[in-house]
Amino acid sequence: MQHPVPAATGSVGMVCSIDGRASVAGARMLAGGGNAVDAAVATAAVLAVVAPNTCGMGGDMFALVGTGNGPPLCLNASGRAPSGASAERLRAEGHEAMPRLRHPAAVTVPGCVDGWLALHDRLGVMNLPEVLGAAHAYAADGFAASAELASAASDVAGSDGNTDIPGDLRAGEVVRRPGSARALEAVATGGRDAFYGGEFGDGLLGLADGLFSPEDLATPQADWVEAATVEAWGHRLWTVPPNSQGYLILAAAALAQGLDLPTDPSDPGWAHWLIEAARAVGSFRPGELSDAADVAELLDPARIDGLRRRVLAGDPPVPPPIGGGDTTYLCTADAQLTVSLIQSNAMGFGSLLVAGGTGIFLHNRGLGFSLDPAHPACYAPGRRPPHTLSPALVTTLAGHNRAVLGTMGGDAQPQVVLQMLARLLHCEQSPAEILGAGRWVLLGPDAFATWTPGWLPPVALEPNVPEAWAGGLAARGHAVGGLGENPKLSGHAHLIEVRTDGTLSGAAEPRTALAAVVGI
Repeated sequence: MQHPVPAATGSVGMVCSIDGRASVAGARMLAGGGNAVDAAVATAAVLAVVAPNTCGMGGDMFALVGTGNGPPLCLNASGRAPSGASAERLRAEGHEAMPRLRHPAAVTVPGCVDGWLALHDRLGVMNLPEVLGAAHAYAADGFAASAELASAASDVAGSDGNTDIPGDLRAGEVVRRPGSARALEAVATGGRDAFYGGEFGDGLLGLADGLFSPEDLATPQADWVEAATVEAWGHRLWTVPPNSQGYLILAAAALAQGLDLPTDPSDPGWAHWLIEAARAVGSFRPGELSDAADVAELLDPARIDGLRRRVLAGDPPVPPPIGGGDTTYLCTADAQLTVSLIQSNAMGFGSLLVAGGTGIFLHNRGLGFSLDPAHPACYAPGRRPPHTLSPALVTTLAGHNRAVLGTMGGDAQPQVVLQMLARLLHCEQSPAEILGAGRWVLLGPDAFATWTPGWLPPVALEPNVPEAWAGGLAARGHAVGGLGENPKLSGHAHLIEVRTDGTLSGAAEPRTALAAVVGI
């Protein structure tokens, strides 16, 4: 089924997100004299309140900011494992892999609020209470539950400390989140110390005896880093370097541009070559992605050339042996800046644990760690876990802003963004055409296990893909199946394009009912 695509144009600014209330909050920042960073933080804060089944102040965040003049600014606000982290202890408890739900080891120090503050402190122009005002109002006064929040609410029924989300929540029912309102007020008036050193921080310290320390919470989780980049399809592509898996987008795009990729995306060869590129680079991820990974090695042209030769020869990738969800993406733009921002609880409400009496759910991003002491991403104090979050930004070769784009979708994020980039830059499609097009994803046993060693992920197709894809891919040796209409697997994606005349064109995800793009 083809859904109408929320699309807009504008010359002053633009905001795309999964919820119209958040997009409007961001657009009001632009209309009131703020910039794209103010708009991004305002949008993100509203989403943290009204969409706790995707993200929140207990999660992580990454962002790219295009200045229109050279490389983008790049922010890694993913939290670190606490000082009490111990893979040995978890193995002694009988765990063979990182726990995911209702276990404090799944929780790393949440970096989302540090990320908001780092963005605002460096680039925001409006005062912070105003930027967070809409989010505070929704938390304090209430908001109507979306159908997606209502359908997920049973997941947190009975969770200790969950005073906000009833398990039998109905769509349209008013939800109030007083703990989130207190936390937002603390951030707005007292900054990070009032949040990490206040009620929220106390809740983390009380989560498990000795796991988190005051020193853990006193350490800022947001770092400005150098963005990872490659040249592809006549543009420069950018993302966050490891511990993010975003390098898979860049490697697959660089690989694919050397293949005979059709410019008509209805041709099954278009899907085939992109699938092969994604599979060639992605299959190595389990053994190589960590916060210590060298992005220059991962994006080495010689390595990508070697993988391309294997693809052209029809040889499957041969990864070396390994030693030993839910998310929301948004983008904003104004006449000078573009922002690509993604924040997440990892799986839905995250760990299903709550920070004290705040009602704020804590993510389970620790699921990315390994318990194998020989693995480069072994669970240990101060380590950042391998992350699925993969925001993307495009500039011209001269460094001018061209596009911001991204999606939720766990392991599928690089695959969806790769398809969006190929449609935008290689096929020259509009944002509305790109967002409305059917997608393929490589489907693993779950959203965080696509690249399980020994598992060859089949190709799952959305119902509205071109008719020729299924037969054409099967004839090329792919195991093909249907995906159904499940945006948790095929992504909540958004895209804003900066046209050559400086105007903006954007589209929001049609696979979720409340998604909205607002252009001014």
